[in-house]
Amino acid sequence: MLKLHLPSIGIGVGATIGVILFIFFIYGNFLDIPKPQVAGQDGSNQNGTLNLISDNSSPILGSKNASITMIEFGDYQCFYCNRFYHTIEPDIVKNYIDTGKVKMIFKDYTIIGQDSVNAAHAAHCAQEQGKFWQYHDILYNNWSGENTGWASPNYLLGFAKQLGLNVDQFSQCMTQSKYISIVRGSVSNARDLGLSGTPDFFIIAPDNSITKVVGAQPYEVFDEIFKSKLK
Repeated sequence: MLKLHLPSIGIGVGATIGVILFIFFIYGNFLDIPKPQVAGQDGSNQNGTLNLISDNSSPILGSKNASITMIEFGDYQCFYCNRFYHTIEPDIVKNYIDTGKVKMIFKDYTIIGQDSVNAAHAAHCAQEQGKFWQYHDILYNNWSGENTGWASPNYLLGFAKQLGLNVDQFSQCMTQSKYISIVRGSVSNARDLGLSGTPDFFIIAPDNSITKVVGAQPYEVFDEIFKSKLK
């Protein structure tokens, strides 16, 4: 959890209020950060939650032996998902995924439009050729708003070409909607978990306890959770 530490001030009530108002102005957006929620750890309820979190997902990013698993429910058209990818995820990858401490899984929660569904399906078609995460990255690197057409079928095919995928195989996969059941299954999982927006995260500790993080929170929120679970 992000903690704000106000400086100790001994120069009068007026000055104190001024400093507090200044800090509120600077950090106001952070004051509404939802507290990470720890899910119950009792028997079948926890097992069912773990299944909802892990089923219908992407391949693992990072070491399969990492002791912590972070699952992101996202929509490739989502503004805040894109912001998380560009401003927060790089530090998580550098400090935790690349070092073998955390592994990451992506799950689709396509709530914005048809292009969200098409983009999610395209990433799974790319995985057929071993390039899910490369396609995931190229989607976010070409993000251009919600329902603006940047994730239309023609653009999705163009991204496949940029990654050097077999275009005929990719096109056939898309035409056949080969992995649409995974996308729909993931969306169903998200709804069963009560998710209302994207991105949302579930962090599974070595003891299988689950911490939910709502929204594209600052890196410090994830860092604190990871450190506490690695103790």
